[in-house]
Amino acid sequence: MEVGFRSDKGRKRSNNEDACFVLLPEKVYMVADGVGGGNAGEIASRTAVNEIVRYIHQNPIKKAANKYAIVNYLQDCLDRTNETIFKNAGKYEENKGMATTAAIVHIRDSVAYIANVGDSRVYLFRDGNLIQITEDHTYVNTLLNAGIISPEQAANDSRKNVITKALGAEETVEPDFFQVDIIKDDIFVLCTDGLYDELDDSAITDILQNNLSMSDICANMIEEANKNGGHDNITTISLKVTEEDFHE
Repeated sequence: MEVGFRSDKGRKRSNNEDACFVLLPEKVYMVADGVGGGNAGEIASRTAVNEIVRYIHQNPIKKAANKYAIVNYLQDCLDRTNETIFKNAGKYEENKGMATTAAIVHIRDSVAYIANVGDSRVYLFRDGNLIQITEDHTYVNTLLNAGIISPEQAANDSRKNVITKALGAEETVEPDFFQVDIIKDDIFVLCTDGLYDELDDSAITDILQNNLSMSDICANMIEEANKNGGHDNITTISLKVTEEDFHE
């Protein structure tokens, strides 16, 4: 697996409420985008990262022996993280309303296991085509899926970043789970909305098809997002499937 990652506060924000981690031995990768007043969003995203990393270190993911066990493992991990953030939000007045998105990828036995809560995304780039794997948990996307508004209206709706699910927002959480059979040279992109709000699919595709290193891909995407305004924090992880991922 070739890996690159980068996080940037963008051009308009004074602090960075995004967070991410890369666990190379376990092949687990995550981005998070915190929400809440003051420093609450920053606390939420970092709490999510810290709690999930701690869970993985205390409960080795390799012990999850099959596809069902892996999904259950990720669900339990997110349940516990959700509980921690929810309790912290209720404990301190300054943390009231804090929550965070989460998008996670785990690569194992030629399969990518993907989980998401909120509007951080996971894309797959394969054979020149960019595919959004995750579904945005947003109010506007709910209207779009119900046929109430068009894709064009959704793209320009001022409520497009209002999320309907997040870690810590409620006592329980229901993530979406996806499984993708991987092939050599697949590229997975995890990102917060600060990236895709500034770069449409064609702009992301243009960068991905240039045969750059994963680190350079992340740097280029953030640079272009900032050129287009950089209105939010921007975080991305790029993963390229290599031959070694099939011989473990």
